[in-house]
Amino acid sequence: MGVHTKRFRWITALLLSAMVMLSACSKGSSGTEPRAQEPGKSTDAGSSTEPPKTEPAKTEPPTSGDSGGTLVWGRGGDTVGLDPIQVTDGESFKVTHQIYETLVEYKPGGTEVVPALATEWQPSADGKEWTFKLRQGVKFHDGTDFNAEAVKLNFDRWRSTSDPLHKGGEFAYYTYMFGGFDADSVIQDVQVVDPYTIKFVLKQIQASFLQDLAMVPFAIASPTAIKANPEKLITEPVGTGPFKFVSWAKDDQIVLEANEAYWGGAPAIKRLVYRSIPDNNARLVALQAGDLDVMDGVEPAFVATIQATGQFDIAERPAMNVGYLAFNVQKEPFTDSRIRQAINYAINRDELNTAFYGVLGTRAVSPLPPAVGGYNPDVATYPYDPEKAKELLAEAGYGPDKPLKTELWAMPVPRPYMPQPEKIAVAIQTYLRDVGIEAEIVTHEWATHLEKTGVGEHTMALLGWNGDNGDPDNFLYVLLDSDNAKGPDAGNIAFYADEEVHDLLIRARTTNDTAQRTELYKEAQVKIMEDAPWAPLMHARVPIAVRKGITGYTPSPTGSESLAKVALPK
Repeated sequence: MGVHTKRFRWITALLLSAMVMLSACSKGSSGTEPRAQEPGKSTDAGSSTEPPKTEPAKTEPPTSGDSGGTLVWGRGGDTVGLDPIQVTDGESFKVTHQIYETLVEYKPGGTEVVPALATEWQPSADGKEWTFKLRQGVKFHDGTDFNAEAVKLNFDRWRSTSDPLHKGGEFAYYTYMFGGFDADSVIQDVQVVDPYTIKFVLKQIQASFLQDLAMVPFAIASPTAIKANPEKLITEPVGTGPFKFVSWAKDDQIVLEANEAYWGGAPAIKRLVYRSIPDNNARLVALQAGDLDVMDGVEPAFVATIQATGQFDIAERPAMNVGYLAFNVQKEPFTDSRIRQAINYAINRDELNTAFYGVLGTRAVSPLPPAVGGYNPDVATYPYDPEKAKELLAEAGYGPDKPLKTELWAMPVPRPYMPQPEKIAVAIQTYLRDVGIEAEIVTHEWATHLEKTGVGEHTMALLGWNGDNGDPDNFLYVLLDSDNAKGPDAGNIAFYADEEVHDLLIRARTTNDTAQRTELYKEAQVKIMEDAPWAPLMHARVPIAVRKGITGYTPSPTGSESLAKVALPK
């Protein structure tokens, strides 16, 4: 009880200090971005738990959209790259989702697969061949025709290291979902049956294959652009989507324009601007000033203030995500499972939820969100128990005379699964100090954080995952299988490699028996949570502020959605 009381006093102090900072911020703020933080420097700035103290507008604010129909979307971080196969971050996918399209896509608001660039499909009886009929009359933004040859060229570029177009990055998502390149790839051949029919030949069943093809990374790029310079797609994207690329001012904004020749009909929005405003409070001020039409990364504490203006609705993205603290199990002292378990016991997740997620968080007991098939709540759950944490540390040889010293890496930008990562890092640092662990907080620029954790430079790091396709394979195999514990773009940044877990996950992804898959995933979660390569923290429903009168917007649980049918207020 004494520790619990002390913790709430600490949180109160944190909130008070944040309010002082925000009071200064709200007076005469221009809504501009703060100076970029130096890489590698620890910081506590950039977010808070209280909104700026501004009065609701008495009159209708100026709309950011002009008469031609411009929608301005404010977000917490910039895009890493615009070639979707070469990136792994949600900020990139928000933009590439508008420019490119996949063979199939998800029905708005869910993960049911529906036609996109393919109109119909048929698996073989053994599940090892998939044949797709392609949509005719579609053109890429550069005028190139979309057809089966275009699909083959893209997949061959991704899967084969001998392909001369296998350039531009590491193709991380291809290895995450399809096992690797060349002989390791689940996709063994891509065959053009006729100009508008394509066949995929797999070396084994992949239960999630159709779901996987709907994922944003597997969007089809213009063959003409790829052949001209595949490395240029990262900054000059060319797809078939409802919006075309115009410009990118790094760390400021990306501008897109409507594709008037779009096969699905010209978008109602004529210009789409993604503004990067890392500071949560500055982003809120910009929203209230009428500079933004949509704001994501809304802190739970901001919701009431936004609603009080009467100018915005709060849309909610379903919680198909997980925020976690990953331990690099290849580095001392995290090779010892007792250290990892101790930290799990040291963290008060319920308190983190109250302080930083409001009513929108759910305590994570497993890497899988409860909404995903195969979720298993009957695992080692690590309730808050600092005394148990101290016991385990003592068993591992640490104590008052020999404190454990390490680093805690934190993202500098809000994420759907972690709205205030730097302040959450401060909270965790305090919990760890209470059990005898001295953790120095280290913060890098967002792309650098991803790059360095992807090669294992960290000892422990905050990160998270927003599910791509609604399948448990997309969480457990991508984030915790040994196949993905490899740099330079490791999905498994714990670098956890357990043969039993690997066997369970491979068996689960190579059978179409749903009941069997569920049991295999449940068994894998038991072993993972015993080994504790992570401290799972929270699943979060994500509030998004949307200007009243905007229509056609349905948030996707996958973290990004097409804005082709969105219209501004009339």
